[in-house]
Amino acid sequence: MSPRSPSVNEELRRRSRERILQATVDLVDTNGYEATTLGDIAERAGTARGLISYYFPGKRELLQSAVHRLMHRTLEAGLEREPRTEDGRERLARAIDAILGLTTSHPTLMRTHMAGILQAEGFVQCQEQQRLAFLLRDTVTRYGSPDVDTDYPLLRALLMGTVVAVLLPGAPMPLARLRAELFHRYGLDWDMGVPPDGGPPGGTQTPGSSAGRHDPLQSSKSK
Repeated sequence: MSPRSPSVNEELRRRSRERILQATVDLVDTNGYEATTLGDIAERAGTARGLISYYFPGKRELLQSAVHRLMHRTLEAGLEREPRTEDGRERLARAIDAILGLTTSHPTLMRTHMAGILQAEGFVQCQEQQRLAFLLRDTVTRYGSPDVDTDYPLLRALLMGTVVAVLLPGAPMPLARLRAELFHRYGLDWDMGVPPDGGPPGGTQTPGSSAGRHDPLQSSKSK
């Protein structure tokens, strides 16, 4: 039996890593972080426990990579769904809705993730996080930002803050209200992206449709 080629070995490693990441999402989302062990993840992924340690230095880093992978895939699907569009404002609306949608579809997972990145280690600079960052930066660029290096981290911070506000135990903010605030800031119409049922909060005018709406890009260009 001839040895496998390097390309075949690389594909097998990629698939194994993908299974580990997906198993982490599934188990933490269902059972919580503390109740999920690396042994559980290995069993769910159908791989050896030692292989997880080969790819990831610890459970916290594994979880961050797994959530960043989920966020990247969700964002990519949201941006490229039919009907396809190159309109920068629509793409930004889709990006916001894709990330915020994870707070309702995976609340345990997202709450655990946000708690983890607030620890001293911060972001894990993994390939999944880099892919997510690339898509968000590209979205800001297509939106028409004159200063992507400033506007991309600002969008990231606003999205993170909104996720925390929605998931805050004991004092959650309504997702629709927070979405309305984000859409107003970026001059987006309420019916862009994937608007929640019920229309704008309080029956108010569509946040992005008023003639005097705030346009952060215009403000930047005028300086």
